[in-house]
Amino acid sequence: MPEWNIPYDFMLCEKTDCPRAAACLRHIAYMRELETETILRIINPRKLPADDSGDCAFFRDATPVTYAFGFKKMQGRMFPAQYVAFKNILMARYGRNPFFERRKGAFPLSPKEQAWIKRAARRAGAEAEFEFDSYEERYHWMD
Repeated sequence: MPEWNIPYDFMLCEKTDCPRAAACLRHIAYMRELETETILRIINPRKLPADDSGDCAFFRDATPVTYAFGFKKMQGRMFPAQYVAFKNILMARYGRNPFFERRKGAFPLSPKEQAWIKRAARRAGAEAEFEFDSYEERYHWMD
């Protein structure tokens, strides 16, 4: 099970009668924070659905997702010209330093970002299956 490092600015939901509360990361985090914190950042209850349909714009699935770290190993699986093209695509999107931080695994890459990086490798002509250096299960707090 991943660690519960709830970000400070993550909005919590206090609606206990919601049919999706047991699977909602915002509500589960609320229940945990209720026991330990003095001040909570909650979603305005008046902005939550009044009915019990479970159709909520604030719902966030509590199922952990796989985050990736780094892609140094991939350089050895590409031809030099492919890697240069790949690096240029990523540098155009992220900039120089953020590219190198991502490459060395300085911070986690969300599933959405992983997919974008894999597409960039295919656009650069890489034919090998793209694998990141390591993976970790985490809660998906932010987009």
